[in-house]
Amino acid sequence: MSKRKRTSKIDKWIQEGRGTGSGADYQPWLKIQDVSSLGRSTRLKGIKTGRQHEFLSDLERNYFYLTEFSDVILDIREQFPLLPQEETIIIAEELGIKHPADPKTGAPIVMTTDFLLTVDKGQGVFEVAHTIKMKDKLLEERVLEKFEIEREYWKRRSINWATVTEEEIHKTMARNISYIHDYFDIRSYDVYQEMDDQHIEDLSMSLMKRLLNRSRSIREITNEFDADTHLPFGSGVTLFYHLLARKIVIIDMQKPIDIEQTIDIKCIDEGNLKKVKYG
Repeated sequence: MSKRKRTSKIDKWIQEGRGTGSGADYQPWLKIQDVSSLGRSTRLKGIKTGRQHEFLSDLERNYFYLTEFSDVILDIREQFPLLPQEETIIIAEELGIKHPADPKTGAPIVMTTDFLLTVDKGQGVFEVAHTIKMKDKLLEERVLEKFEIEREYWKRRSINWATVTEEEIHKTMARNISYIHDYFDIRSYDVYQEMDDQHIEDLSMSLMKRLLNRSRSIREITNEFDADTHLPFGSGVTLFYHLLARKIVIIDMQKPIDIEQTIDIKCIDEGNLKKVKYG
């Protein structure tokens, strides 16, 4: 088969390094400005990677929150390109499936997988590829055809590929993580910016002791904490969310976080607090 000529845009993106790297250095193949999305596109700074992530739908964003919070996932690469493009074209021909193409030009496009995850469950590091799709889309023949190309591409790399639907993405847990995600770095909040590490640790220990009083709402506990420590109103809630984000205070994340109510503290991990470097 003769080699197909790539479009200038594809060559340009390859030269820019899109779809390469890992961790903070990874660049997604598709960015929000490149596509029209049916859902709400979102940019979020990752905790694990320290870089900006690009999500093309609410479902992708929610799945990201779950992977971000998971202890077994080391790296998250979204909008991962199936390159070289010639390979997916050949796979499509072998399967007798029409390769995805640009609707305007008819030229083959670079296919992508929504997430390539690096996983460590304690028995060695490996990668898994996940495509995020609404369940009703799995009934569409054309969607399934594209999945067959994707499946075969990853099979040839000995990487497990699977689809993930909204039924497998715990919406309440994703929402909870979205509430606390930005509090992972407490230095982002004014009152804590100039505090030394020991002061933050002491405040954390004080708040955690109060949190064990399960007969009162989080709001009541943190308001009293703010008054007793002479901190600005809301500082205690910020610290509470920070302790949740750092997994120093452990709660059932599958139940809605409502600070107007009592919240059952499952346990407190002071070891995690000692690991945090605030400088």
